[in-house]
Amino acid sequence: MALFSSLTPVFIAIICVLIGVILKTTNGEKEKRETKSKPLSRPWVDEDLKDGTDHHSEEEEVDEEWQGLDENVAHVPFFVERYSEAEMIKRSQMFYELLNKRRSVRFLSNEPVPREVIDNVIRTAGTSPSGAHTEPWTFVVVQDPYLKHKIREIVEEEEEINYKKRMGDRWVNDLKRLRTNWIKEYLDTAPYLILIFKQVYGWLPNGKKKTHYYNEISVSIACGILLAALQNVGLYTVTSTPLNCGPQLRVLLQRPANEKLLLLLPVGYPKKDATVPALIRKPLEDIMVVM
Repeated sequence: MALFSSLTPVFIAIICVLIGVILKTTNGEKEKRETKSKPLSRPWVDEDLKDGTDHHSEEEEVDEEWQGLDENVAHVPFFVERYSEAEMIKRSQMFYELLNKRRSVRFLSNEPVPREVIDNVIRTAGTSPSGAHTEPWTFVVVQDPYLKHKIREIVEEEEEINYKKRMGDRWVNDLKRLRTNWIKEYLDTAPYLILIFKQVYGWLPNGKKKTHYYNEISVSIACGILLAALQNVGLYTVTSTPLNCGPQLRVLLQRPANEKLLLLLPVGYPKKDATVPALIRKPLEDIMVVM
């Protein structure tokens, strides 16, 4: 009996230790599950740059049965001009040489650009393919000096925060060699600003939402065609993605809630004293794999 009494504190201590280990293990597993369920913290990510094709916040409003598309779309004969192999090689080389001159230019002149040219390059961008031919893009052309300056104020305010807090040291250091920062003078000087919005969904005649499949990919392809069209007419730009400016710019430009800013392009002629980084593009063997 005396022996049992002397061992009782030991048993109690052992039980307490076991309970502590069990609780610690349980809490650890719970924390692991919570960590896995939580997305990685990336404060620089812009909500406007997320493609909402597969996520409907109000799914009951989406009409899954009818998307406003005519099931009996007429198909017509397709005729194209066919080039000889020699002509194909010549044209492909010429087009490469044209686009190889494309550079991101941050020093743009205020020299006027014919409005018809801007209309035509955006028409060209509108020939882009899109998911189920939904054409989920809106090109907002800004030429009013007051609006351009308001855009600059919004962008510079957010970009300063991006550079100092959101983007992180690695990204900021990578940009130093390009000599870029949050000061965006070209937003005032460029004769045109083209803001490209993706329509994350559309509207049907019956008032329900229309799904825009692969809206971000579709609009991104259109942006690439727009860059080529600008290069073709001798105009230059810099592909500006003003992080976290979308909501403010959407309000300023009176765009609807289904549109989210994807890209901002200042468009014009380079200044006479414009400079660009002496960068070298990857050779063909580094970007192409032939199987």
